[in-house]
Parts: sequence; C-alpha cells; structure tokens
Amino acid sequence: MVDNLMPEHREDAAGTLDDFADETVASHASLSDDIVALIDDGKTYIEAELAFQKTRLAFAADRGKSGIMYGICAFAVVHLALIALVVGLIFALSPLLTAWGATAVVAGVLLVAGAILGIKAKNRFARLAEAYKEASE
Repeated sequence: MVDNLMPEHREDAAGTLDDFADETVASHASLSDDIVALIDDGKTYIEAELAFQKTRLAFAADRGKSGIMYGICAFAVVHLALIALVVGLIFALSPLLTAWGATAVVAGVLLVAGAILGIKAKNRFARLAEAYKEASE
C-alpha cells in the first residue's frame, strides 16, 4: 500500500515540475510583454506629465499676467501720489522760501535721499555678489 502511494506522489511531483517549467517559459514570454507595457506606461506618464505642466504653466501665466497688471497699476498710482506730495511740498514752502527756493529744497532733499538709497542698494548687491563668490570657491 505504501508502494502504491509513492508512485502517484512522484507523478504529481513530476507533473508539478512540468507545470513549473511551462510557467517559466510563459513568464519569459510575459517578461517581454511586461517590458513593452512598462515602456508604454512610461510614455503615457510622460505625456500626462507634460500636459499637466503645460496646464500649470498656462494657469500661472494667466494669474501672473493679471498680478503684473495690478502691480504696474499700483506702482503708477503710488508714483502719482508721490508726485502730488512733492508738488504740495513746493506749494507749501513757496510762501516761506519763494517758488524757486522751495523747488530747490525739495529737489535737493529728494536727490540726497536718492543718493543714499542708491549707495545702500549698491552695498547690498556687492554683499550678495561676495556671498556667491565665497560659495563658489
């Protein structure tokens, strides 16, 4: 009875080994299919990513364009307000210093302030250049 069980078990084992060999051959065939599918999936991913980035860029450009327009308008209004302030200062100082004196004082103060701000900007840019110079060395 034990002998009868052993051959059947061996046949099952042999059948299982044959099935494994068939699966191995089939898996090699499916490996190339998997590689082709992976390449196709990669292409699809790249196309989707490019489409997403284009949409993102279009959205940012649209929002950026309107933001730039608002910024330019704000700058123009602030610039006009500063011009009005300068003209008002000249009118306010005219009775004390004459029209030419008031103009000279206001223009002189603005030129000195502009020179100080220009020197400070130059120093900041010089420090920035030094920081990048040190980082590259």
